[in-house]
Amino acid sequence: MLIDGPANPRARFLFTHGAGAPMDTLFMDAIADGLSAADIQVIRFEFPYMAKRRDDGKRRGPDRMPVLLETWRTTLAGLAPLDVPTLIGGKSMGGRAAATFAGEPDGAGLIDGVICLGYPFHPPAKPEKTRLEPLQAAQRPTLVVQGERDRFGTSQDVDSYALKPPVEIVWIPDGDHSFVPRKSSGRTEDENIQLAVRLVTAFIERMI
Repeated sequence: MLIDGPANPRARFLFTHGAGAPMDTLFMDAIADGLSAADIQVIRFEFPYMAKRRDDGKRRGPDRMPVLLETWRTTLAGLAPLDVPTLIGGKSMGGRAAATFAGEPDGAGLIDGVICLGYPFHPPAKPEKTRLEPLQAAQRPTLVVQGERDRFGTSQDVDSYALKPPVEIVWIPDGDHSFVPRKSSGRTEDENIQLAVRLVTAFIERMI
């Protein structure tokens, strides 16, 4: 587990990784650093399959959803109480698992909101295989920060889904699944990451 930010924060955000990379990538570090600078405590953890990879170096596929949900449940249960808003979310698969947990009978009562960075709306090149159920069943305010060119759900794809409140979609200009823009866009990766941080911070501040 990695904890960034103050011991007495304005809010805390449990933030987990995507399917293929651990909790301490440059992307995860940049988001955590940006939020912690705004007095938001960021708590990162890894799902069991990724923790095993850290131990033995062997790549393996993600755990099935029941295991991911139980990991969310046990992680939340192990936190010391704080009288501040608690939000959960993650990169790609981590965000999908968070949104799914928030729709569980015991999930919504434990959290104040969900943040998904690069939601996997569908597998790349398979737009017909949508993964909309967690968002359609959302009971808590849910922010999806999505790159306009994300292969897991472009702006054209997502607009067609007509998702409704409490789900809010915000767009990162020319961003891919990790918000990286093309050089021809005139934007930089750092600019897009910092925009994502500002969007997430503003969302969290509405909970405070």
